[in-house]
Amino acid sequence: MALRFEQVVDTVMELPFEQQELLKELITKWHIEARRSEIASEAQASLTLYRSGQLLSQSARSVIAELRQSLDEEE
Repeated sequence: MALRFEQVVDTVMELPFEQQELLKELITKWHIEARRSEIASEAQASLTLYRSGQLLSQSARSVIAELRQSLDEEE
């Protein structure tokens, strides 16, 4: 049975402070792990594209220049 968000929040608010802190730490760790997995997956996909010749290498200077130009165009 899935709990509604409001029910989860109410339940967490009823927990003692120490358990709320533990839950906060667990959620933070879960987010970090999920982001690490996402980064690893994106890196693997990029390597596959690079090795297949679909991505070309660029100098850091040219990448930074492109990023700066795109930022300037947004303003």
